[in-house]
Amino acid sequence: MELAQAYQHCLDIARNHYENFPTASKLLRADLRPAVAAIYAFARHADDLADEDDATPETRIKQLDAWETLLERCENNVSIDQPIFMALADTIQKHALDIEELNNLLIAFRMDVTIHGYATLDELLFYCKHSANPVGRLMLMLHRINTAEALYCSDKICSALQLINFWQDLSVDLPRGRCYLPEAWLQEADLTAQQLLDGDVDNQLLRPVLDKAIAETRSMLEEGLPLLAMIPFRLRLQIAATIHAGRRMLDKIDNLESPMLERSTLNKKEWKKMLLPVLKDSLFPPKAKH
Repeated sequence: MELAQAYQHCLDIARNHYENFPTASKLLRADLRPAVAAIYAFARHADDLADEDDATPETRIKQLDAWETLLERCENNVSIDQPIFMALADTIQKHALDIEELNNLLIAFRMDVTIHGYATLDELLFYCKHSANPVGRLMLMLHRINTAEALYCSDKICSALQLINFWQDLSVDLPRGRCYLPEAWLQEADLTAQQLLDGDVDNQLLRPVLDKAIAETRSMLEEGLPLLAMIPFRLRLQIAATIHAGRRMLDKIDNLESPMLERSTLNKKEWKKMLLPVLKDSLFPPKAKH
């Protein structure tokens, strides 16, 4: 397979499965879109392996191990006749990517298979360090941005986005046996994760826990705000839109009457309302809120 065909394969995956990863965004520089698609295709396939319903946990772990082996061959410049890794190897070499961040994603996918709850916020942030933060760091690497301050702010934004996804998906995750609200927070409200999984919790009892989750997440998202002043304009538009969407999603989760039964999403009208604030923050990057 030719390298151009391998990249096209990754682009097709990105366009067909676009979610929160900024693969299909026209805001990205055209020359970087194939590289982002290669990273996305790698992560997308690994995520699918981790979530394969028909496979046992042991089988899913073995499949992820095999995916990691291919990544190791990619790192060692061993020729691989597999389109995703052909494109990924070229991307790693061309953009000097830190392969540890790709390995971190695989660690998170293994955690998805074996861990369905967390005792503390620190444990949950350890998951975010592997599941979400690598995405932001890889995007910065593609733009040749590697300052400690930029990486710190990116990690804050990405971890916040992962947490928002958890709070948004309570109605989806709980029936699947997953509770991502830290056990320590639940104990403060005299609740347990098992009660949530059993559907034996009144929304009013959960309210203090959700309030804490939203406040912690909002603070984390705002802490990453200085990143906007450190990145080029096109990427700034992308990240500003992401931050505004995160804020709006937290507001919507906060206003849910039954967060364990409802899932909030952003509609086209809400996205349109964010256009001017996003443009303003991109033209005049705001300072961090204290």
